[in-house]
Amino acid sequence: MLSILLTFVAMDYISGVLAAGKEGKLNSDIGLWGIARKVSIFVVVAIAHLVDTALGDAHLFRDAAIFFYLANEVLSITENLGRIGAPIPGIIKQAVEVLRGKGEAK
Repeated sequence: MLSILLTFVAMDYISGVLAAGKEGKLNSDIGLWGIARKVSIFVVVAIAHLVDTALGDAHLFRDAAIFFYLANEVLSITENLGRIGAPIPGIIKQAVEVLRGKGEAK
């Protein structure tokens, strides 16, 4: 699970840099804060893992944190790919809008 999260985090960062580059909005300060946010994801997952360790052998908190961040990264990657101009199927666009609170489920 952790390696999947790491892959999604890297894909999100790269797609965000590409989208910002295409839009002429590349900024090293924003990029640095983006990296800090990505690192904080792993800090939260590490804390959740420590809580799980203290409570026993289950991985409830760690897995919940990972699934939360995986979902967030998928949304962000999809948005970034749309900004780049990659074709995004309509149903996926609609799902992203609903999850972001910008639309309604039909």
